[in-house]
Amino acid sequence: MNIGLVAHDSKKKLMQNFCIAYRGVLSRNDLFATGTTGRLVEEATNLTVHKYLSGHLGGTQQLGAQIEHNQIDLVIFLRDPLQAKSHEPDVNSIVRLCDAHNIPLATNLATAELLIMSLDRGDLEWREMYK
Repeated sequence: MNIGLVAHDSKKKLMQNFCIAYRGVLSRNDLFATGTTGRLVEEATNLTVHKYLSGHLGGTQQLGAQIEHNQIDLVIFLRDPLQAKSHEPDVNSIVRLCDAHNIPLATNLATAELLIMSLDRGDLEWREMYK
């Protein structure tokens, strides 16, 4: 499965720790991430991550395009709800696109863990029907 990874600056360390904890599951899937998040995940886990541009430079739009073309099966977007972002419309578009295209989306650690455990059990194989 193709997994999209995005993290706001204040959540990047949390994303690294999450990817370290679930490295085994993630290693069996293809990972796509915005630039800085992807680099940090690669450094922390030695996993291969297909990196887009940094989020504020268009990386969230690149991820959005893959979602629109049904090329992403799951998105983990650890966002900071307490700090407004200058590229907030792009950020909100990821949430909207996931809803519109029926893509499982986690925006916090608790939901991310639930989705990764579901992926590991095979509960997300229904996504294959969409391809």
